Amino acid sequence: MSKEHIHEHNHNHDHDHSHDHVGQSKFQAAFDSFTPSLSSEQIQVEIKKLIDHHYDSLNNKQTIKFLHSTVDLTSLGAEDNADQIYNFVKGVNELDDTNPEIPPVASICVYPNFAKTVREALVVEGVNVCCVSGAFPSSQTFPEIKVAETSLALADGADEIDIVMHLGNFFSGDYKAVTEEIQELRDVTKGHTLKVILETGALKTPENIQRASILALYSDADFIKTSTGKGYPGASMEAAYVMCSVLKQYNDLFGIKRGFKVSGGVRTTEEAIQYLCIVKGILGEEWMTNKLFRIGASSLEGDLLKHLG
Repeated sequence: MSKEHIHEHNHNHDHDHSHDHVGQSKFQAAFDSFTPSLSSEQIQVEIKKLIDHHYDSLNNKQTIKFLHSTVDLTSLGAEDNADQIYNFVKGVNELDDTNPEIPPVASICVYPNFAKTVREALVVEGVNVCCVSGAFPSSQTFPEIKVAETSLALADGADEIDIVMHLGNFFSGDYKAVTEEIQELRDVTKGHTLKVILETGALKTPENIQRASILALYSDADFIKTSTGKGYPGASMEAAYVMCSVLKQYNDLFGIKRGFKVSGGVRTTEEAIQYLCIVKGILGEEWMTNKLFRIGASSLEGDLLKHLG
């Protein structure tokens, strides 16, 4: 089952009933080309093995510096305003002045209306402007609004866009709608990084998380991301294990490396290292770069800096 089959199907808007049936079987074929996920119990056993094997070798200043370089430093509050975001960015600029030996964060992640504020305030080279978009965090609005919001964020200077998979369509089994919407936003974000949030706390089961990961990757997401950090349980080691397993198989099948972003409740250096154990254990050394691994966080950054102090 090739990725192109899903693309071809999705760009063919024939809504004849028998055609829809063929469409569903194509998605099933995509799911079937991956090894079924382990049970939650089996996954917990595997996670413990990975952490036991890798933790001590990763628990050092060099790794913590690397982790700092993977952070999408995030401010997504209802009370955010331009002054506050300006000061948020100033903190990144000042750290680069006072501690040049610590690699800067990967990006600053904000609501799309603050893309311009971040772009204008940011002076550190190599730090991207990241915006959530597409009716974050619920993904519930008209597709045209999602396209407009994403286009405006890019026009205001966003380098990276984080969108949320439409869970309503996912749970109703309308995988065609799920993938078409992501692909439409993929078209808008060409040349920029697109991350698709699965909201693993809502998906709950390893099978759902695996299916959502496959749909996002087949829709050309650059990264799959665990959570919005809003309303549902955030990141979990189990979700990370399933998502990384899909990324590995996807690379084995197509020779294409896609990224993994963990977000939602990762607050301590210890937790960040544990997630890194899963990434390194499943995906290997090649994923130990902020081009393929990110952590969405706000308070974590302070804890990492404390360990580097």
